[in-house]
Amino acid sequence: MNSLTPPPAAVRRNRLVLLAIAGLSFGTLLAAGALRFSGWQPQGLKNKGELLQPYGDLRDHALTLADGSHYRWKDSPRTWRIVAAPDGCDGARRAACTQLLENLDKVWRLMGREADRVHVLWGGALPRPVAGMREVYPIQMDARLRTTLAPGKSAAAPGDQVWLVDPYGFVVMRYPSGFDPGDLRSDLARLLKVN
Repeated sequence: MNSLTPPPAAVRRNRLVLLAIAGLSFGTLLAAGALRFSGWQPQGLKNKGELLQPYGDLRDHALTLADGSHYRWKDSPRTWRIVAAPDGCDGARRAACTQLLENLDKVWRLMGREADRVHVLWGGALPRPVAGMREVYPIQMDARLRTTLAPGKSAAAPGDQVWLVDPYGFVVMRYPSGFDPGDLRSDLARLLKVN
């Protein structure tokens, strides 16, 4: 036997180690592919709001503020909009609208230094004055706007109260009535990092 030839036991052991490494490598790739094509995503990457398909398109929609002036999309580049369209805020609904406005105020404040890149567009009259929230804009809500907010439906369904609009004017997510404000905040925080 040549002194450079390893013993047969060492050759077998080395082959088994090589096969184990190859098996782990290809097994990991196969598992990742199976998870990817099954639609699984890690919890941290999932949207909390409902991703709209198709997106609503507000780019050419002229929004009118409560004071009669126009809200201009292009005046604030890189700005995300939260559009709230509660179903009337008078009488018994006043408390629910106030709670919704307080939740949106909380989300806006929790954006920290990124809060200047978030506008809250409130459909209709505010249920109460907003002291520290600079970026709230009461807008006039009409049937065309409600239809655009809920693409694929004849009009926004009852309970559809909050939408997230990207900087270009596309309505990308919807949050139903009674949503957790933390869900909106986490989605918005992730989107502000990307754009």
